[in-house]
Amino acid sequence: MKRTLLALAVVTVTALGCGASTNNYDYTKEYDPRAHEYVIGAGDELRINVWQNNDLSTEVLVRPDGTITMPLVGDIQVAGKTPTDVKGELTTKLAEFIKTESAVVTVAVAQVQSYRFTVSGQVQNPGTFQSAYYVTVAEAIAMAGGPTRFASTSDMELIRIANDGKTRRIPINYDEVQSRKLPQANLTLVAGDTVFVP
Repeated sequence: MKRTLLALAVVTVTALGCGASTNNYDYTKEYDPRAHEYVIGAGDELRINVWQNNDLSTEVLVRPDGTITMPLVGDIQVAGKTPTDVKGELTTKLAEFIKTESAVVTVAVAQVQSYRFTVSGQVQNPGTFQSAYYVTVAEAIAMAGGPTRFASTSDMELIRIANDGKTRRIPINYDEVQSRKLPQANLTLVAGDTVFVP
């Protein structure tokens, strides 16, 4: 009986030790911003050009409420939309004022300021970081100075707020990322993500 209990205890401890394994998590279902058109956010600078209408062409900063102001059009919500979305909306609105058959509008992101993410917990320099290019989990950890000696790097989490407003916690085994055993876990961060290192 004692041997049976001892064997059960060993199995339990072994199972607990393997609890951090993320091999069963399907990382391919996670959103990869690199595979999609950029989503505009507050703080970004947009360059809007209306062909043959210099008075309507402008460079604007997206305000904290996610809006910009355009001549003739007025305020328009752009945060959470792609440049293509904004182009289509401006084209439709400007067609009401411009007598030509259609307004030829281009929308470009002149400067990225809204791509921010947080690294918290057991890292050397926790905080909120900003980047002009997409950053992976490993790069975010490096930007925060790397894990401290007290960090439980096999039990990290990527905390992400989904489109429906619900918070999701994605398990990240940093050791497996660093050893390239599980490179797919080195997800590309989305603006607003938090990497938590316990």
